[in-house]
Amino acid sequence: MDNNITFDKVLIKRYDLAGPRYTSYPTATQFRESINSDHYRTWAKASNEELIPRPLSLYFHIPFCDTICYYCACNNIVTKNKQRSIQYLEDLFHEIELQAALFDQDRIVDQLHWGGGTPTFLSNDQMQALMDKIGKHFKLHDEGQYSIEIDPRSTGDRSIEHLRHLGFNRISIGVQDFAPKVKIAVNRVQSVEMTRSVVQTARIYGFKSINIDLIYGLPFQSVVSFAQTLDTLIDIKPDRIAVYNYAHLPNRFPPKRRIHDEDLPKPEEKLEILRYSIERLTQAGYVYIGMDHFALPNDELAVAQRNGTLHHNFQGYSSHAQCDSVAMGVSAISNIGDHFSQNTTDINTYHDAIQKDQLPIYRGCETELTDIVRNDIIQQLICHFRLDIGGIEKRWNLNFDKQFAKELVQLKAMEDDGLISLKPNAINILNPGRLLVRNICMVFDRYINPAIKTNLSSRIV
Repeated sequence: MDNNITFDKVLIKRYDLAGPRYTSYPTATQFRESINSDHYRTWAKASNEELIPRPLSLYFHIPFCDTICYYCACNNIVTKNKQRSIQYLEDLFHEIELQAALFDQDRIVDQLHWGGGTPTFLSNDQMQALMDKIGKHFKLHDEGQYSIEIDPRSTGDRSIEHLRHLGFNRISIGVQDFAPKVKIAVNRVQSVEMTRSVVQTARIYGFKSINIDLIYGLPFQSVVSFAQTLDTLIDIKPDRIAVYNYAHLPNRFPPKRRIHDEDLPKPEEKLEILRYSIERLTQAGYVYIGMDHFALPNDELAVAQRNGTLHHNFQGYSSHAQCDSVAMGVSAISNIGDHFSQNTTDINTYHDAIQKDQLPIYRGCETELTDIVRNDIIQQLICHFRLDIGGIEKRWNLNFDKQFAKELVQLKAMEDDGLISLKPNAINILNPGRLLVRNICMVFDRYINPAIKTNLSSRIV
């Protein structure tokens, strides 16, 4: 795939709307409280009865952080009291038992991810106990993609060694920016040396992939300052880099109220930071995977994209085939078959449900055939920048031009703007459209108007 990305400021400004990231389709804005544990049990049973059941992907949400990051939009609990995690882990262990009972024991766990919050808030003994509990009830294996999000401020050399011993082989490190003024403004102060040390130690212990997250649009950022951050990061050379767009939504996320509007970069400067980031990372040899993500050419994400096997889910891009995702912990979202459920976002409600031997599900979405087809389309566009129309017609027994007549009218306008090329048997996203792939996916989203009106999505760029 061509690694060149055309940065057209006029087009970007024209298409810069709020839009979903399509970690699921339908997106979480369509989840309804009418979905409950009875639905979930039915879906789990059906997944076991597939001719060839899918492998499992397990996600565990650890909501605790010992300091608050002002840019954060995660479901987390900020506390320095390590005792807070004790009851939560007891509840999580019980949820593991409830969930494991629903799935055949021979279903292999291809993916495992601990997110948060800060999973490394837990002590080494607690992490060992959690992994032991998972291994007792689910079938783990040595070749799985097992990843964890870490905070370098609470992860020393011995911790990295311990994580590898537990079976993790991939890590994701939050950095956001190396500029001192920016770090102070968002209350995320960690040194370059600290980050570099974690990466080097992870390599020593054989982690297969190391990801580092950055955010553009934070207070006091400029092209000049962010260029220095990128140069430092390129020297550290993680396998993957994510460059996320900061969405300033203080009314929805209280921590963001500590970030002042007047300190944020102007829209023109923010756009220039994005342009420079793309140019600098691709010049440094990183492959643009899609949306915010870059990877070295030999990383499994880049290989999967070249091979046509790339997939996109709640943990981002994945090189593995689609799994049934069983998510545990407060606010965690599961994807069983083509359906979705989400656990309660309140830790006390979560505890009460678990104490009653109930799955803590409070909402979800049972998809229809049209959603499944549209998800297939969105997956292809977001992972491969191309839609095989003939394949869609054959797989779903439909006439594409007839089924998506309204969508083709919108796509024609995008073709006129040079974002895509429409062919009788394919839609190809051109270089100017690659940064706007979410806009193109939105054409196929039958729920998109409510999403925009309620402003529940981040802006595209």
